[in-house]
Amino acid sequence: MTLSSMRVEIQEGLATVTLAQGARGNPFDDDFTRDFRQVFCDLWEVKGLRAVLLKAEGPNFSLGGDLKAFYPKRAELPAIVRRWTADLHMGLQRAWKLPVPVVCAVQGFCMGGGTALMAGCDVVVAAESARIGSAFAQIGFSCDSGSTITLSARMGPSRARRFVLLAEVLQGAEALQAGLVDKVVAEAQVQEEALAIARRFAAGPTVAFGEIKRLFLRAGTTQPEAQLEEEALTLARVAATADAQEGIAAMVEKRKPVFQGR
Repeated sequence: MTLSSMRVEIQEGLATVTLAQGARGNPFDDDFTRDFRQVFCDLWEVKGLRAVLLKAEGPNFSLGGDLKAFYPKRAELPAIVRRWTADLHMGLQRAWKLPVPVVCAVQGFCMGGGTALMAGCDVVVAAESARIGSAFAQIGFSCDSGSTITLSARMGPSRARRFVLLAEVLQGAEALQAGLVDKVVAEAQVQEEALAIARRFAAGPTVAFGEIKRLFLRAGTTQPEAQLEEEALTLARVAATADAQEGIAAMVEKRKPVFQGR
């Protein structure tokens, strides 16, 4: 599937979503927000989906909002924001709850909404030379794109708040230390490393991965007793899957498990 701002390729259970406006810095605009919603709603309907790889064309992952496009429409921004976020935020909810792992590859600058999008992924591989920041406050804006949710989950509320208030820009190693990304590699290795991790997920126990994601989304929003019960009941369900049975057999038989995603 090819849309105006991104394209999707699916092979052997792995969906690769590529931001395809590299020459413009993969901006968050009308096309992007609409396309993002469509892509991540449609991925829920893909039979046999086992993992997603999110990457971007061009030297930068995403520069966030397109300020040059905003400039002549400054008086219309409230209506534009309400329209764009209606699509984008629905797409983000579908992406966060997608019951398969999502891996993100980041190169160059990743700013604003791009940073929030990246932080919501399950595993983030960034280049050593990457620059990851949140410039909302620098231009007098508050944050959107789930920034308060995804950045808090990765960095902790206090560190995330400081990151946004001070409009910090972190290099690869600094972002790793802050918990913002999961792995830092040379720029030439980013795509290869992210693809390897995504393929590993695509060959793994898909049902278990989905339930692990769901449980972590609930963590901190429910009472401990309720979360413990949810973990127990979820594990009981997952234990009945073919992959769980295979995992036990492979461990006892001292061989590599072959998971079918069911």
